[in-house]
Amino acid sequence: MDAVGILPLDVVGWLVQFWIVLGVAGLVLQRAPQLINNVVFPLSALTSLLLAATGLWALDAAPNIMVLPLGLPELPFHLRLDPLSAFFLILLGGASLGVSLFSAGYFKTMAGGTLGLLCLEYHLFLVGMTLVLLANDAYMFMVAWETMALSSYFLVTTDHNVPDIRRAGFLYLLIAHVGAIAILLCFGVMQGGHGIGAYTFDAMRGAGLTPFWSSAAFLLALFGFGAKAGVLPLHVWLPEAHPAAPSPVSALMSGVMLKTAIYGILRVTFDLLGTQLWWWGVLALALGLITAVFGVMFAAVQGDMKRLLAYSSIENIGLLLVGIGLTIIFHVYGKNALAALSLTATLYHSLNHAFFKSLLFVGTGAILHATGERNMGRLGGLIHHMPWAAVLMLVGVLAISGLPPLNGFVSEWLLLQAFLLSPGLPNSYINMLVPVAAAVIALAAALAAYVMVKFYGVIFLGQPREKVLDHAHDAGRWERIGMAWLVFGCVALGLAPVFVVHQIDFVSHALLGSGLGNAAANWVFLAPVDTARASYSPLYFLLAVLGVMLLASVLVRRLYHGRLRRGAAWDCGFPAQNARMQDTAEGFGQPIRRIFEPFFKIEREVPSPFDTHPRYHGQSDDRLWYLLYLPIKSLAEKLSSWSSVLQHGRIHLYLTYTFVTLVVLLVFV
Repeated sequence: MDAVGILPLDVVGWLVQFWIVLGVAGLVLQRAPQLINNVVFPLSALTSLLLAATGLWALDAAPNIMVLPLGLPELPFHLRLDPLSAFFLILLGGASLGVSLFSAGYFKTMAGGTLGLLCLEYHLFLVGMTLVLLANDAYMFMVAWETMALSSYFLVTTDHNVPDIRRAGFLYLLIAHVGAIAILLCFGVMQGGHGIGAYTFDAMRGAGLTPFWSSAAFLLALFGFGAKAGVLPLHVWLPEAHPAAPSPVSALMSGVMLKTAIYGILRVTFDLLGTQLWWWGVLALALGLITAVFGVMFAAVQGDMKRLLAYSSIENIGLLLVGIGLTIIFHVYGKNALAALSLTATLYHSLNHAFFKSLLFVGTGAILHATGERNMGRLGGLIHHMPWAAVLMLVGVLAISGLPPLNGFVSEWLLLQAFLLSPGLPNSYINMLVPVAAAVIALAAALAAYVMVKFYGVIFLGQPREKVLDHAHDAGRWERIGMAWLVFGCVALGLAPVFVVHQIDFVSHALLGSGLGNAAANWVFLAPVDTARASYSPLYFLLAVLGVMLLASVLVRRLYHGRLRRGAAWDCGFPAQNARMQDTAEGFGQPIRRIFEPFFKIEREVPSPFDTHPRYHGQSDDRLWYLLYLPIKSLAEKLSSWSSVLQHGRIHLYLTYTFVTLVVLLVFV
């Protein structure tokens, strides 16, 4: 407690209440949409900034605990703000700040009634995610989790008049609740039947479960939180829900909501469960690798901007799960420094992904507003009509591609260092898995860069593929400010890794009992183990890049002879080129489609040579949908049809059922 007696948890509570007030204000002001856009959403962004600042304040403070006079008799709500929840509050506040500012401009054309309801759902979504991070008992956690799920469902189905959007929303809600059931069962296992008082997280920490029941709780948590995160094979909702939702909602879901699932896995594994087993780490590592490669592979063949980014989110969630698996393995075998390194890489990448993925999703929203198109095959040349959006999104593309000195490089570099610097472990099978996993991570990173070249090049470069693009307009003032904040986050997190690592150390000490400590040699060099093994200085890298650019500029000026000759650009010997001759999104993804063809369910439509209006069409679908989910759907329909035999709507049949039931009870009881 500080001098005035105010705790960080108190401040977070006030901010949550203010978000609720803003949501209700949006509903009340639905006849004044300009006030919602110009006042409510900017105030929401200010609240996000204060939330991030409060999380930073709470990182090195003692855990704050509070019992609310809410809930049920003998089941009050418990709250706790510790370093782990404080870190994710920083993530939530930092990303939602940019998204809320962008929303102030993005929703300006929405009808007042719809906007008012959306404003309420938007702020309830933020409140739900915040309370998930603060919950200190199973009851509070599940209430917050369901608040987050239901509010996000209504946000996804904002345009509910479209059947595809309704189907996407139903799929999301279905898988979200399947995951919620697994999480509830996980809490039930950790509660262990010790009465109503054992539902608090403090009681679960001291439960002392056997390895069998600890493993059951971990598997349920991995399944339940994996459903929310989009881990294979529970990923199918994600590429459907993101294209259906408004772009700011997609940004919050991908950038922040998916991280609440990562938070849940970390909370259960390293906090609520007293011990871990080595095979938990191997399972998480293998599942993460499969998810990462699957996500980037499907992202490479997408033609829809938002579906591409959705599959990219699956890839990044896979990387985070790899980091968690590696942390478990190192922690079990007493490699505390390497466990801290892999956990630092995981948390750092969570923060990075929140910023650059939110930036890319809101950027696609600006493109969608300007052109009315999500299909990259109908875009192109937008850099001339949307220069602000093009420059700001370029930073996000470079960051997610893992290029220095931006933030995406730091976390991926730290994760690879954890693989490369790992010593021999007692388990020979894990020793064989580690180098293979490192190679797969490198492959996924390379393919991610390939995907982003396709994404940016097809949308912004070349010639416009449709005439309507000549009337495209740039992002508005509020949209630019929101994107600029997210760009600032990508740059700042890339240039100040030593400061970020020092803050993450508070979380590492809380979960693992150790951190990187002085591994960051000074504020300039980041050295995960020691400077003799590996180090990285983003500042020096940036200065070197700027120096090369300045030198090239000076040399050109000095060697330039002053004479100028203009000529047509080289056109491969054919002067009548047009936009149809440019490489398309489908063509760009063709090599990946051919290499990984067994993993896709490909449908092709090729016209005959005599077709006067030829139409080429190719579609790459997810085989898991046909192998796993469609059979489940067919089985559910059959069971429903069989059960409908009992339902005829005739009262005498229902009375007969009741009479037979009473007779059976009298005979056997």
